[in-house]
Amino acid sequence: MKTKTTIMLSIAMIMLMTIPSVAQQVKTDYDRGAKFTQFKTYSWSDVKTKDPLLVNRIKSAVNSALAAKGLTQVDSGGDLSINAMEITKNQQTLNTFYDGGFGSWRRWGGCGNATTTTETYKVGTLVVDLFDTQSKELVWRGSSSDTLSNNSDKNIKNLNKGVEKMFKKFPPSQTSKVQRSNAG
Repeated sequence: MKTKTTIMLSIAMIMLMTIPSVAQQVKTDYDRGAKFTQFKTYSWSDVKTKDPLLVNRIKSAVNSALAAKGLTQVDSGGDLSINAMEITKNQQTLNTFYDGGFGSWRRWGGCGNATTTTETYKVGTLVVDLFDTQSKELVWRGSSSDTLSNNSDKNIKNLNKGVEKMFKKFPPSQTSKVQRSNAG
């Protein structure tokens, strides 16, 4: 009985490890020569997404994050120009389930039958680029990726959380190295 319990716990652990990672990944990088203290205003240049409802949601999340950092949005001609792009991709994971034929393992030399299924899920990635409007050079890039839900409210909450994490260390310290954080 103890062996059967151990085997079942092992199977449960394996199944848990095959569940798609739901941890939000946030990454940022920036131009080490850019003088971020000179940027006081920003203007939106473009937001690319297949879902028109996301345009205002993305702008709202980024506007809130930049306002919290003391930057002011202007209609045009800001010190920074913002481009944002949302990308949605299907990802797959394999799940293997065993039929419990472990009792005959010693006799037959096997572990029973295994069934492997493929699970497809959507991952959304938001990339936000900040350009120096005068030089037209990219000075900062942030990205946030997360598993998408069928629940719109949950996706909006994750979008806001991802943008907040993206701009957490903005403006970047001129003495730090590439900023990367894997949120979990």
